[in-house]
Amino acid sequence: MVHAYDRELAAWAAMLPPVDHSDPDSAREQVRQAQYQQPLRSVPEDLWIAEVDVPGPVGAPAVPVRVYAPVRPADPWASSPAVLYFHGGGFVTGDLESGHDECVWTATALGAVVVNVGYRLAPQHPYPHALMDAHAVLYWLSAQSESLGVDPNRIAVVGEDAGAGIAAALCLLARERTGVRPCFQLLADPLLDDRLTSPSARQFTDTPVLDRVQTANMWFHYMGAAAGGPDVSPYAAPGRADDLAGLPPAHVSVCEFDPARDEGLAYAERLIRAGVPTELHHYPGTFHSCASVPGAEIALRMREDRIRALRRALCAPPLQPVPVPEPPVPHTSL
Repeated sequence: MVHAYDRELAAWAAMLPPVDHSDPDSAREQVRQAQYQQPLRSVPEDLWIAEVDVPGPVGAPAVPVRVYAPVRPADPWASSPAVLYFHGGGFVTGDLESGHDECVWTATALGAVVVNVGYRLAPQHPYPHALMDAHAVLYWLSAQSESLGVDPNRIAVVGEDAGAGIAAALCLLARERTGVRPCFQLLADPLLDDRLTSPSARQFTDTPVLDRVQTANMWFHYMGAAAGGPDVSPYAAPGRADDLAGLPPAHVSVCEFDPARDEGLAYAERLIRAGVPTELHHYPGTFHSCASVPGAEIALRMREDRIRALRRALCAPPLQPVPVPEPPVPHTSL
């Protein structure tokens, strides 16, 4: 099928076939090799970075995180907003390196503390392990807010692809439990519904980066034989949630030629109907995760839109405009 890709993205579309998630180990190696071929972005001198092992859920291993914190003069009265970042990779691939450049840029642009979460991956660690890791890190960030200089009332969750699904599920889970709750959720190209019954999920069998077959593989690795069936928890697939009222304000972005497009559109529409302040972006001519394509005007605009949304939501103090950098090539029962 011929798709009307954005002019600057068309050449990339032919070079970015879907990652074959039928074999998780092979998929991880494919992603790792592509990732390591590109040097990590240089870190500004005024950005402090540390790797921390956060206590995991009861009986589970620690969760590795990477903390990015702007260095500023000591001020006992100052506190920063914080961002919990969940990388993409279809629940199967990705690690702390996957979101490194995005986290560097976000921390620098916002003056925020960013926590990059190395959640456990399927199929070795299927649902709910990734969500439980996310929940543990959210509570750790709140508990450590004073030492990190973070305002616990200004914590946003940000995710791409499967990471956006985990971020959305974390907001649902936090709503039902006492304690810290995110103040904002930013969901980019979110994977939210394992049923794959929408028009986009049925139609896009030949799209770059992600197609219908690989989407089905991802959900199977994450949830096993239950994927697509009648008894899936909304904490596994947030698109199944009956009630979205009371969730934090949201920014949802979707791409035109993406199997996950319609579930993102539907989730945003349902958030709006539930009274949740929601900003929705549909980018024509785009494909899944194309915000990482270097040099494309629409990719730069997608990234700028995300930063603007976070700045508004977190009430960060006015900053000098930050140029958008060129991205590299691309056990608790619930």
